[in-house]
Amino acid sequence: MQELKSVYNQEELFNNAIELLKKLIEMPSFSKDEYNTSVEIESFFQKHGIPAKRFKNNIWAVNKHFDEAKPSVLLNTHHDTVKPNKAYTLDPFVAIEKEGKLYGLGSNDAGASLVSLAQTFLYFYERGDLKYNLVIALTAEEEISGFDGIEALFPRLPNVELAIVGEPTQMNLAIAEKGLLVIDGEMKGTASHAAHPNNDNAIIKCMRDLQHITNFKFPKVSDYLGEVKITLSAIHAGVQHNVVPEACQFTLDVRVTDEYSNEEVFEIIQSQMKSNLTARSFRLNSSKIELDHPFVQAGLAIGRTTYGSPTSSDQAIIPCTSVKMGPGDSRRSHTADEYIELSEIKEGIEIYIRILEKVL
Repeated sequence: MQELKSVYNQEELFNNAIELLKKLIEMPSFSKDEYNTSVEIESFFQKHGIPAKRFKNNIWAVNKHFDEAKPSVLLNTHHDTVKPNKAYTLDPFVAIEKEGKLYGLGSNDAGASLVSLAQTFLYFYERGDLKYNLVIALTAEEEISGFDGIEALFPRLPNVELAIVGEPTQMNLAIAEKGLLVIDGEMKGTASHAAHPNNDNAIIKCMRDLQHITNFKFPKVSDYLGEVKITLSAIHAGVQHNVVPEACQFTLDVRVTDEYSNEEVFEIIQSQMKSNLTARSFRLNSSKIELDHPFVQAGLAIGRTTYGSPTSSDQAIIPCTSVKMGPGDSRRSHTADEYIELSEIKEGIEIYIRILEKVL
């Protein structure tokens, strides 16, 4: 790790990060129930002499020499977690450090990003020579795309021009992210006794409709994210063997690229189907940052790579240019015995700082 120009040395930043992450792991913080972790995060900033602000279970702060005339760069990630799955062999709420790894629920998603971004903020906090303000927001309800997380907080944040969203990307730059559109559908038919002919069987009609849409190809393909992806994720019809039901219900999980808005994708899907469709929401949009953006160029200059992410995050509801980047591996997220490599946190702090040194 390079020598850091800060009141904090390398070892202090790393030790701060591990100490905070262990505390957070041992506090259950399921979505909508993040108060205890929000208090711990608030206390962390206060301990380091940083006036932290609270809005619901979201904690945020600005750099010491904040200047209203300057635009802001936002460091953001979440402190809520999903519930541990049943395959856990370790206690998900005990921070276990062994063989260079730290185990515990939320260690990878997104605790490692949170503590690395917090240390990055500490590093820059006292600096008076920045071109941008630096804002950190550690927020709630990301795992459920809730309304009381970054979406509620964002209007209170000062003039954000770029958001860096901490999620496990192995410290590479996710320069595009697919949006999410969940569609509930229903095909109507005619109920009847199974023993009699029925040319209006809702299940058969629905199968034809679904086979067509799951084979459908959207004409525009994203350079960053590829094709729009439609997945049939749920289907329900009938209650007993000798009754043809009057309707068949289903759910489509649609991953939208930067080539389309969610509304456009919904209209195209509806035009291709005979079923009645309802979108649960249009708010989880795809996002993209251009390759020539200074942050991306700074990342490439130090050997990081870029890619398009198929998974969603709070980028979907952040209304400004954003990039997703953080320590850890998304393939570990939501898995049993979740862990983060300690070296990944050390690397995460270093890389965040090295890139921001070129941008701020």
